[in-house]
Amino acid sequence: MKNKILATLVAFGLVGSASAVEINENLSINGFIDTSWNDLEADTTGNDSQGLGLDEIELNFLFNVGNVSGAIHIDNYDENDPFEGGYPEDNGIDIEQAHFTYGLENGVSFTIGKYGSKLGFEREDPSGLYTYSRAYQNTVTTGSIFNLGNVDAYVYEGAAISYNGEVFSLNLSFHNDGDSDLEGNDLDTELSFSYTGIENLVLGGGFLFDNQGNLGSTETDIVNVHAAYQTGKFLIAAEYTEADVDGPTVNDKRDAYMFLADYSVSDKLAIAVRISANEDNTITGVDHDKLTIAPRYAITDSLGAVIEFSDIDVGTEDANLVAVELTYTF
Repeated sequence: MKNKILATLVAFGLVGSASAVEINENLSINGFIDTSWNDLEADTTGNDSQGLGLDEIELNFLFNVGNVSGAIHIDNYDENDPFEGGYPEDNGIDIEQAHFTYGLENGVSFTIGKYGSKLGFEREDPSGLYTYSRAYQNTVTTGSIFNLGNVDAYVYEGAAISYNGEVFSLNLSFHNDGDSDLEGNDLDTELSFSYTGIENLVLGGGFLFDNQGNLGSTETDIVNVHAAYQTGKFLIAAEYTEADVDGPTVNDKRDAYMFLADYSVSDKLAIAVRISANEDNTITGVDHDKLTIAPRYAITDSLGAVIEFSDIDVGTEDANLVAVELTYTF
């Protein structure tokens, strides 16, 4: 089973990839194929669902020539798989990310293009998650604005400046959402940080100022902090997010939190237990509580399986999710 600290560093954006196939000294390729079966049983009539199929295929081209590096991520995400929190416009082939970075010798770098947020513990694609579903719910079956780092839900087009030191990193992004083509009077802003100066501990967080209502309201300001600590066979993680929502029908603060414990039984078998809760994106007074137990098994070095059992409470409604996921990475 892959080293969880490395997986955590990938999730926090401190390294670009856990593995890649090197084509030549300037080009490498990695990616994954993600499939699943899921069954949701809810109290409310009409909210039951069952799905089986191919969730996502992604192929990533990673470039590196001198001081310039770049990436092109090509995927086809299945919008009919709501439990991973995505909201794509269609099911066709898409350029998920495309950006290049110019790096200076002092650790400062400049990035321009299409890229994802650096906020949130459950970042990037399903191949990097400890569970099948993401932590936060907006309804029984859909994702939430609190799933910040999910590039299948939210992607930016803009420019960023970063500093990467030995133990501390900063990133400042000025952007629109992925469909805005850098248009608009007020660019959105994201400031994120990470700290690795304490052995086996990773700290991260930052601020997102969504000035154009890309998250579903007139304006949404988000504060996020998260941490992960490895001790022996245990990985312990926690996250807190607060969203200040300012819209035509909503004007208040909503929050979300998550606790996750992951235990490696052996080199191939591990189990994750996650408790998460968030207030509804748009409806005042509705809370979403979720308990997830997710064993996972490394069938081979490249093929992994996750079995998830989740109890979901949305207001007065109770639902149970059972899912089996197979992910092949290369």
